[in-house]
Amino acid sequence: MGSATAHRKNVIVLGAGVVGLTTALKIQEQRGYNVSLLADVLPSDEKSTKYTSHWAGAHHVLNVTEDARQQKMDLETFKVMWELSAPGTETEQYFKRIVQTEYYTNTKLLPPLDRMPNYKVLAPETLPTGIVHGSSFSTLTIDTPKYLAYLAARLVSAGGQLVRGSVQHIDQVLEGGAGIFTPNRTPARPDAVVVCTGLGTRFLGGIEDKDMHPIRGQTVLVRAPWIDFGRTIGAENSWTYVIARHSGDVILGGTRSVDDWYPLPRPETTRDILERTFAMCPELAPPEVRAQRKPTIEDVLPLVIEEGCGFRPARTGGIRLDVEWRGAGKGAKKVPVVFNYGHGGYGFQSSWGSANIALKLLEEAMAGKF
Repeated sequence: MGSATAHRKNVIVLGAGVVGLTTALKIQEQRGYNVSLLADVLPSDEKSTKYTSHWAGAHHVLNVTEDARQQKMDLETFKVMWELSAPGTETEQYFKRIVQTEYYTNTKLLPPLDRMPNYKVLAPETLPTGIVHGSSFSTLTIDTPKYLAYLAARLVSAGGQLVRGSVQHIDQVLEGGAGIFTPNRTPARPDAVVVCTGLGTRFLGGIEDKDMHPIRGQTVLVRAPWIDFGRTIGAENSWTYVIARHSGDVILGGTRSVDDWYPLPRPETTRDILERTFAMCPELAPPEVRAQRKPTIEDVLPLVIEEGCGFRPARTGGIRLDVEWRGAGKGAKKVPVVFNYGHGGYGFQSSWGSANIALKLLEEAMAGKF
């Protein structure tokens, strides 16, 4: 066993969001690698705007895109998550299988949802006022904090390690690996580095990708275990959604504010989200209230658990998935640096698909095909 371990390639994955965790896990579970996931913020930390993945809704609804690569990533991810969410499995608790209803105010917004299970188009006469298209299908939602913790635990169980460290420049890890952040460990050059630093890639020395920018999202978390479905209205400049989780909590949203860096929930936005979601989904009011009278938004306010916001790591030009060869330090041999970042608001629903591509890029580079 020691001999096999010695022949493994040492890979550093930068970034512990859903993309970094999934990519690190995919590589570690492939034979021949020892993965160290290196990040300043880890899934076990308290929620903060430094770590976007904690704030995601999240549900799996395919992207509004004709990009074949993006569609493939989404579908591959859905397949993995659908298997993980199967009733009776140990991982079922991190997901909730639901019937999702999507309403659109413009047919140009329609994603390729006909690829989802049990897809059907809703009859025009059943659509709410102002809606030009509606459909329903089976999908799943993700309890994001619990799912992230699961990915981290699975990575460690597979032999990978989590290392806390604030990387200022990529050359630091190219020369010293994760050892420079680990007490009593000798620094050593890695055999490869994978960059999954999301919005942080804008500020990572040696990369500094100025195409990265935030799309601020604000949400409201309520306790409403009677909600066992999903519902969304997609409009030109706003998306209103209700995302039920396995735990009985429900995420209400949302906003999409490009280049908005404000790190705290805005009270007026919270009120707007509550008003929009309640108008779309009056079932948010407790059943006992609805049984007695017509509910109002005041019936929903006591259900609020938390207000939050996060910065979706968007990138002009879309997700970066490619390889460069770099070295650091005198006489250093160059090693492959794989890039996998810029997922915007679709990190969870394309995470496994993009990890597959990143792994392929890594293996081709290690085999000398680049």
